[in-house]
Amino acid sequence: MDLWNKATLKSLVSPGGVLLLLAGVVLQGGFLSISSSASDFYYYAVFGAGILLAWRFHSSRVLFALVFLLVAHRSIEFFSIDRVVSTGPGRIAFEAVSFLLPLNFILLSFIRERGLVIATIASRLAILFFESVFVALICRAGEVTGPGFLHFSLLSRHLLGRTTIPQPAWLAFFLAIGILLVRFLLYRKPVESGLLWSLGAVMLSLQAGGVGKVATAYLATAGLILAAAIIENSYVLAYHDELTGLPSRRAYNEMLLRLKEPYALAVADIDHFKSFNDTYGHDTGDQVLRMVAGRLAQVNGGGKAFRVGGEEFSILFAGKAMKDVMEHLESLRGLIEGSTFRVRDGTPDRRHSPPRTADRRAPTRRKATRSRNLPTVRSDGLLSVTISIGVAEPNAKLRDVEQVIFAADKALYKAKNAGRNRVETAGAPRTRSGAKRRNIA
Repeated sequence: MDLWNKATLKSLVSPGGVLLLLAGVVLQGGFLSISSSASDFYYYAVFGAGILLAWRFHSSRVLFALVFLLVAHRSIEFFSIDRVVSTGPGRIAFEAVSFLLPLNFILLSFIRERGLVIATIASRLAILFFESVFVALICRAGEVTGPGFLHFSLLSRHLLGRTTIPQPAWLAFFLAIGILLVRFLLYRKPVESGLLWSLGAVMLSLQAGGVGKVATAYLATAGLILAAAIIENSYVLAYHDELTGLPSRRAYNEMLLRLKEPYALAVADIDHFKSFNDTYGHDTGDQVLRMVAGRLAQVNGGGKAFRVGGEEFSILFAGKAMKDVMEHLESLRGLIEGSTFRVRDGTPDRRHSPPRTADRRAPTRRKATRSRNLPTVRSDGLLSVTISIGVAEPNAKLRDVEQVIFAADKALYKAKNAGRNRVETAGAPRTRSGAKRRNIA
């Protein structure tokens, strides 16, 4: 799997990385001076709006990330009496918050999103309660230093330079950033990216002392990044297929409205997918869809793949003629044919097979034909699938995009009838030398 493609980098950096960069330019670049009142307004506006958004969209992880940040900041302000201190309860609170916040972000990254149900709220509030009691106990009046595990030194302080954050907290931050980055690369979710960049803003806030207008502004930016992650996640759900990660039919329809000649349109379909799904089960069928979608997303030549429904996909090549994209589509067909995946135990999953009832009177001959269409699982348990592709482009007879889509569909049926696992064009029959006539689902 290509972990660092263009789309991944874009989703990682935007919008969280962009917002943090803008905040750094404003706060550290000296281009704009902000007052304490402006910083406070930014802070309260962001957290108020962020909590409302998280509640409205039932995002418990973002909601409690915001609550953790809010309570942590208020704790530092309360015990330090709104000023940076080097000893006493204020410093102890700062060390405890610096250490606990990245651990909380790690916890939130592993917790599944279950909405704002009572069990979810109760468990998060319990964590907040125990952490608040812990901070209150170690920050009692008269205490000069906190527990040793909050401020021990592993490295020489000269190596870290002038840093406000204690070394145990730095370790927690580096661990949290690494985990959040890995989880983003695994799941490509906007909330994972939001937690990552928000934690970076928190780190800058603490490095600025935890209190004061600059620290407050950085913390507000952390909240803004989390709020933006909610909006970005809603966009992804609206315009991307949740199972495969490809752009969905809504995105496809909107791109069709913007198409201008020349362009080529390909329609792809997984061969014998229904028979495969009925035999090996829907879980394995979902695995097939994800695998094929991942390969389609790698199409070259400027193509963009969409999942338009079921096992059907479309690929749009804006600004390209049909003759220019055939090589890329043939390469894509071969890539999918050569890809394999493992079926559990190498046997069909009968639990997902259609139940046999008195109403199911399919002829024996039909069943035998369908079973021959299924793939043969190799001795090592690996299985492959193939796709058929139909391609069309606008011409003197095909002016409207609907006509081009219909022509591509006809070319797809031609590929199916010619033996599947092949690329066919609208119009004259086309035989690809690399296409093998195989009955593989």
